[in-house]
Amino acid sequence: MKNANLRSPSDKVGGLVYFGRMVDQIRAHANGELPREYQANIGKGLDEHCVNFLGVNYDLLVQYVNEGASDEAILESCFGMGHRPSEAEVYIWNEFMLKRGWHDDASRTLKQLKREEGLVARSEVETIFQLIDAAEGRPPHPNHYDGSCLDEISLVVGGRRHSPPSSNETRELFAPTPGYVTNGLQRFIPN
Repeated sequence: MKNANLRSPSDKVGGLVYFGRMVDQIRAHANGELPREYQANIGKGLDEHCVNFLGVNYDLLVQYVNEGASDEAILESCFGMGHRPSEAEVYIWNEFMLKRGWHDDASRTLKQLKREEGLVARSEVETIFQLIDAAEGRPPHPNHYDGSCLDEISLVVGGRRHSPPSSNETRELFAPTPGYVTNGLQRFIPN
């Protein structure tokens, strides 16, 4: 891939990731500026996911884009023709798309594309969006928290965030219970 002056797939229009990039591709294609390697997938793959989410026809979207309306006006037209997602649906869409290729049905495709783009050694490229950014010369958008996601999830309990235990609390949590064999090294010793 090369930088075709398309925005990052992580950039948002009206709160939605990817929509702006799809519109950029449609405009570039109409102006004869979309590189050949991008043309094979126009209207397919991520584009298809996006129009299906919005409940609109891709060809009709192309017509709206080619009329020269702003990104926001085009998105509002999509909402009028198809589906206006709720805040929760937008959140789910964004999270799904931001993580596309990370431990899902697109993981094999991601690995193949990383090989084709010469990005196999780039361990920070874990998703399709990150691959696109890296291949086009942008720093990959950080999709994951620093450290383990399990560490982050374990800090959220019942909808409230809790701070990690202090070292004293950790020692108490993992201290062996008297009278029980924990790993075969401790024996019950009566008082």
